[in-house]
Amino acid sequence: MRPILMKGHERPLTFLKYNRDGDLLFSCAKDHNPTVWFADNGERLGTYRGHNGAVWCCDVSRDSMMLITGSADQTAKIWNVQTGEQLFSFNFGSPARAVDLSVGDKLAVITTDPFMDLPSAIHVKSIATDPEDQTGDSVLVLKGPQGRINRAVWGPLNKTIISAGEDAVIRIWDSETGKMLKESEKETGHKKTITSLSKSADGSHFLTGSLDKSAKLWDIRTLTLIKTYVTERPVNAVTMSPLLDHVVLGGGQDASAVTTTDHRAGKFEAKFYDKILQEEIGGVKGHFGPINALAFNPDGKSFSSGGEDGYVRLHHFDPDYFNIKI
Repeated sequence: MRPILMKGHERPLTFLKYNRDGDLLFSCAKDHNPTVWFADNGERLGTYRGHNGAVWCCDVSRDSMMLITGSADQTAKIWNVQTGEQLFSFNFGSPARAVDLSVGDKLAVITTDPFMDLPSAIHVKSIATDPEDQTGDSVLVLKGPQGRINRAVWGPLNKTIISAGEDAVIRIWDSETGKMLKESEKETGHKKTITSLSKSADGSHFLTGSLDKSAKLWDIRTLTLIKTYVTERPVNAVTMSPLLDHVVLGGGQDASAVTTTDHRAGKFEAKFYDKILQEEIGGVKGHFGPINALAFNPDGKSFSSGGEDGYVRLHHFDPDYFNIKI
């Protein structure tokens, strides 16, 4: 399996997202310029210029016409995917961390970091069909979690919002009233910062990755813990195959600790686990720094990883991958 190396970012990658059709891959990095690539050959299509800080997260509409990005420059911006034109900018008093579009693309959830004396918050914004009609008003603002909220996503039928972050607690909120409905328990939950959260293709369960060196699979409605995957390194990114029962974890040490250990070339790997048996089934090496972002193509035939080294590596699976027997 020869990866395609995609060099376009000057700084570490933060997030990767395929569009629904699986023909485009969007990448976010600390270098201010979200980028879009062709997902089959890794060719760069273009960049979205306008942010003035690290871009932490993005999401793309179902029809691949609109991109939303959240950045440390205290804005979340809406872009025209085709032209690269900035359509709207939501301005906050603190860095925007996570963004997620609802089913139907009529709403967006955006989280903001604690900053100066502002606590972290989850904002729900209404997204206008015509950018001319777009306003910056929030439909709902949720507060409560301590520390950064690294991920917030929509639950089934947009009825709930699932959030997770530095306080290691996963919370489910009612998206209409803003009431907290459930939170993960201390015994079964993560012990350290939750870095990443990824929903299954059918939206019935989701996976979280944490600095406590584990990833956990949860039921999205009941918040029941289904599985735990244990690894030797802090987990920065998680994703799961839409095709096979495979879970992929990426990580490595914190950027500041990287120089303290010996590094054979490209030793950082994306580890594949059997979703049901929780056993490691393989790994894909190659990055020269911790893996910060992972995404599976919606067709399940390829995946991409983004590293602290500024590269995106695009992997199209060999035929053998689809016959792995445990």
